[in-house]
Amino acid sequence: VQLVESGGRLAQAGGSLRLSCAASGFTFSDYVMKWVRQAPGKGVELVSSINGDGSRTDYAESVKGRFTISRDNAKNTLYLQLNSLKPEDTAVYYCQIWGELRRGRGTRVTVSS
Repeated sequence: VQLVESGGRLAQAGGSLRLSCAASGFTFSDYVMKWVRQAPGKGVELVSSINGDGSRTDYAESVKGRFTISRDNAKNTLYLQLNSLKPEDTAVYYCQIWGELRRGRGTRVTVSS
């Protein structure tokens, strides 16, 4: 199993980013996937999840209405669209298979005010 996140960068508050997670080594469409994040000095926070066919999504209250999770099973890729960014969104973002602990190296999002 390999998960490779990308798309993180420095952004202004109110701006947008799109994160991607390229998955390989397993049948991507069979699994619920999630995005988690870890802000500096804080624990891991579940941000969003999506079921195998993309028909069901869930979001943390802190990002609801601003972030959108999606997936392209043909490309084995998970996405997270981040809109209306806030400084408190600053974190390293990771994608994970639901129920598993392994994750990639993450992608760093820094939001300046």
